[in-house]
Amino acid sequence: MNTVTRPRILVVGAGFAGVECVRRLERELAPGEADVTLVTPYSYQLYLPLLPQVASGVLTPQSIALSLRRSEKYRTRIIPGGAIGVDPEAKVCVIRTITDEIVNEPYDYLVLTPGSVTRTFDIPGLAEHAIGMKTLAEAAYVRDHVISQLDLADASGDPAEREARLQFVVVGGGYAGTETAACLQRLTHAAVKRYPRLDPGLIKWHLIDIAPKLMPELGDRLGRSAMEILRRRGIDVSLGVSVEKVSEDSVTFTDGRVVPTHTLIWTAGVVGSPLIDTFDAKKVRGRLAVTPEMTVPGHDGVFALGDAAAVPDLAKHEEGAVCPPTAQHAMRQGRRAAQNVIAALRGEPLQPYVHTDLGLVVDLGGKDAVSKPLGIELRGLLAQIVARGYHWSALRTNVAKIRVLVNWLLNAVAGDDFVRTGFQRGRPARLKDFEYTDSYLTPEQVRAEVRESQGTERS
Repeated sequence: MNTVTRPRILVVGAGFAGVECVRRLERELAPGEADVTLVTPYSYQLYLPLLPQVASGVLTPQSIALSLRRSEKYRTRIIPGGAIGVDPEAKVCVIRTITDEIVNEPYDYLVLTPGSVTRTFDIPGLAEHAIGMKTLAEAAYVRDHVISQLDLADASGDPAEREARLQFVVVGGGYAGTETAACLQRLTHAAVKRYPRLDPGLIKWHLIDIAPKLMPELGDRLGRSAMEILRRRGIDVSLGVSVEKVSEDSVTFTDGRVVPTHTLIWTAGVVGSPLIDTFDAKKVRGRLAVTPEMTVPGHDGVFALGDAAAVPDLAKHEEGAVCPPTAQHAMRQGRRAAQNVIAALRGEPLQPYVHTDLGLVVDLGGKDAVSKPLGIELRGLLAQIVARGYHWSALRTNVAKIRVLVNWLLNAVAGDDFVRTGFQRGRPARLKDFEYTDSYLTPEQVRAEVRESQGTERS
């Protein structure tokens, strides 16, 4: 028998969208009006845009991991675990807790913000040998891996192995890939000065993308400026090119080139979390189809937003336009979704999500950056100030702001120590080792789990 009297609001995911939704629910719900629960495997919100600076050692990992328990006076109950299935008919979310228990969490309103996972393709050797850049652990691992390549090259007496250790390939010409290649190239350029036996000319970075333009959202002129900055640094940028196959010590491009390397960093886009495939709903290019109010058609009380949802972009006035998976949209969608959940709870009309993009910022490390705030094209130091100022102001807590600012100042004054922390001592970790994409249930398994649980409760 259900003894719960207050409506139950369940938020899945603690990214930009989920955290903003919970914060708004906390502020606007009357005391005792509803019970709010947040499901997340980690008790922090990751400030994803600064991940390349963690990989390059400019920022420490904890500076962009914003503690949920420290920063908020939550009335919200936090379930440490991951949602692995949803049964909208039974209004139950299946959760695997961090103690590896399977629990069924009932809800009246479900807000899905599970985020995204790295998009991969059926390329021979990719899953076994590529490294991702989607999580905090991956960023820390990438840094260790890159520095270890310098150490291994320095220790090797084989010219061919040394050449392979000192070549690095980044796939993906979007913001993540471009910033990752730019920041890590600066790291290796500075580090090689401390390796007198290594020829700096042997270090080569390759940035490739199947698209014809680098970061097309920036426009032609800023895109060309970014390309010029990268090439001036010695980064080989190849567009209209992808990966054909990957081995332990080489990458073959679709244009026939074979690059001897032990480092392939894969940032070629994202798709919605596998959670959205655990129940029957329409998808749009790998994301849940939702209304402008962010409700999932055909499923009562279910909202979806952020990277996992194809939220219509009403500000573009183009048929079929959806919001890009950016932090800027996710944060604002989270606030609007919270208001719509409360409106649904109170029997009031829901409001559509409308937001005009405020611009884009791309931090290429040092004094290099390109930015387009409010449509104004900026380059160089001014663009860098705007980029870092935007990220700094977007950090949610004062503790995070202080940590990031101190890290930036310390790195500018003292540089990097090029220290490895020991991730490389175990077996190599690749794409599938960080995102746990094989842990989700099928729709049939979800329904079976819920039926079994409900049968046990009745008996």
